[in-house]
Amino acid sequence: MAAIDTAYHYYLSTYAKQSTSRYDSHKKSELRNIYNNIVKINKDSPLYKIKRSADVQKFAIDIKESARIIQNVVASLTDAEEGVGNAFQKKLAFSSQEDVVSAKYMGDNKASGSSDNFFVEVKDLATSQINVGNYMDKRRLNLKPGSYSFDLENNASAYEFQFTVNPNDTNESIQKKLARLITNADIGLKATTVDNAEGLSALQIESASTGLGTNEYFLFSVSPQGNHDSMAAIDALGIDHVAQEAHNAVFMLNGHEHTAYSNNFMLDNNFELTLHGISPKDDPAVIGFKTNADAMKENIQTLVDSYNSILQTAGKYSVSQHQSVQLFRDMSNTAFAFQRELADIGLMVEDNGQITVDTDMLSGVVNDENYEEHLSVLNDFKNSLNVKANNASLDPMRYVDKILVTYKNPGKSYATPYITSIYSGMMMDEYC
Repeated sequence: MAAIDTAYHYYLSTYAKQSTSRYDSHKKSELRNIYNNIVKINKDSPLYKIKRSADVQKFAIDIKESARIIQNVVASLTDAEEGVGNAFQKKLAFSSQEDVVSAKYMGDNKASGSSDNFFVEVKDLATSQINVGNYMDKRRLNLKPGSYSFDLENNASAYEFQFTVNPNDTNESIQKKLARLITNADIGLKATTVDNAEGLSALQIESASTGLGTNEYFLFSVSPQGNHDSMAAIDALGIDHVAQEAHNAVFMLNGHEHTAYSNNFMLDNNFELTLHGISPKDDPAVIGFKTNADAMKENIQTLVDSYNSILQTAGKYSVSQHQSVQLFRDMSNTAFAFQRELADIGLMVEDNGQITVDTDMLSGVVNDENYEEHLSVLNDFKNSLNVKANNASLDPMRYVDKILVTYKNPGKSYATPYITSIYSGMMMDEYC
């Protein structure tokens, strides 16, 4: 279980906070096709054991995620109708005040609708609820040794927390103990200890969510159990004190006031808006679409970045995972195959396989009336890159260091179920 726990912890800490796109969801037929391809690869691959290495799980996860990013980028650039111009002119939103409100266009490129600009003026940001306890001398102990309990209630459930104070504890150790207890409970709260200018410490509890719904007055509340000792403990800690109440975001959309529970929300199922600050008085931000030329340059840059990222993954593990050189070769060969044609439009393939963008040269190409003819190589490049990314996604374990056990009998091989699931289960042999 230790290997699996390590893999899950790395995935959650590194990738779980990344936003998902509509290209991460699939139909049943697509998932069935992926499974069948995995089984087919497994039937023809030799039996092997994974070499024991601290990086093997991380490398496999990084390969999978880098390949997923490439697949999503390619999918987004393939949504449009045929033709390189339509593909790389995928609509991109802009904001005239990125520090106040940023915008992403999430709609379908084929969808009809007005491309007129709209105006957003931010009046208030959505805030979380924060409780800050009493500031206490870190080295002293204001609670007598014993067992205590308190209730923590949110708008959905109520939870009982119990903790013990030992004679050798201090105020700071109790605060840190409670911070771990509340945070690790995974109920949408984060607790930490904070210091003031006098060097005293307090327990701070903050909600992960923001805003309040109709007939809601708090996001969470703390109350002691109904006995004298627990009431005295909560009174001493002061964690029932609300230092900041939760508030909804308030903004003006084309002159009309609206509210939102969060600073990140969808507008008309097409635009994702993120509020960052308060607008200057009577100066709303303009939200609209970038020009076709600007959209093309940014979409091309996004494709280049996704390609460079998987090469960086291969380089990151070049010392600990020697087989990573095969990942580098598979991916970089897609660029080297089109090196001359890519250079003609300002995409320079360096000796290390990375692509750098000559922005001035690329700008001249996308603004040329014959841009489709010049950019036709990009369709071939992205399609070739997508094939390599699909292969890496189906079997990321092909690029990790492993010990070959035996080749299968050609023409009479069968799928090995444990090998088929070796990535998804991260069943690494700790004894090989």
